[in-house]
Amino acid sequence: MIYRLIVVILSVFASQAAALELQGALTQGSLIRAKVAPGSQVWLNEKMVRVDADGNLVMGFGRDAPLSHQLKVVGPRGGTDTHDIQLNKRSYRTQSIKGIAKKIMEPDPEAIARARKDSAQVGQARATDSDSLFWQQNFIWPVIGPITGVYGSQRIYNGVPKRPHFGVDVAVPTGTRVVAPADGVITLAVPDMFYSGGTLIIDHGYGVSSSFLHLSKLLVKPGTRVSQGQEVAEVGATGRVTGAHLDWRINWYGERLDPQLLVPEMPGKQKK
Repeated sequence: MIYRLIVVILSVFASQAAALELQGALTQGSLIRAKVAPGSQVWLNEKMVRVDADGNLVMGFGRDAPLSHQLKVVGPRGGTDTHDIQLNKRSYRTQSIKGIAKKIMEPDPEAIARARKDSAQVGQARATDSDSLFWQQNFIWPVIGPITGVYGSQRIYNGVPKRPHFGVDVAVPTGTRVVAPADGVITLAVPDMFYSGGTLIIDHGYGVSSSFLHLSKLLVKPGTRVSQGQEVAEVGATGRVTGAHLDWRINWYGERLDPQLLVPEMPGKQKK
């Protein structure tokens, strides 16, 4: 279920801290953009969150995030407000498949070692904590086409739950150009990772990043500054996939989020 964009304004008059504005879907898997009085400091569940000079901040809640959170705002004059944030619980698609071959259930050690190395590179890129404010833009779809896989879905092989899917899959032919959903800087560009094949990551600032998987061609290199709508790669069927598609993912540091909550409905409602 996709929760449409909502805006919540929590106003507090009891102290010196200014009103808190939250923009986003208050649900698991969501990226929330917020605004406080310039000069304020903010903590999410006792962890400090970056705030820009104008009082803007961003935070994300993963697939299975707890439903209750606490945001503490210390205003520029020292007044403190504590806000309770309540998320909606989501349900996710599951698919049970039996008769999966042993070699699929138990990859060989070399493949596991390579996948771990790839994962370390990806984790390092997603840990980027730049000062860029591109996350404040309205995101666009990186490709247009039928949606064949959704965030949070999970397969159960031979009774064993596998890792959930953390992106949105769009089925388009190999060679289809992928554009940047928002401005950013390329932090990872690897043509052949074990699971994800051609992999590209764009940093949008403050821990927000986009990842693109299974690419056939990379058009940019690490360190390149890209603009929203700029072509950055081509769709492919690389890595461990059964057909050509783009797997687009959004992160806030280590939190894996739902890209569909950041963009309008797919043009033409192309779903498969």
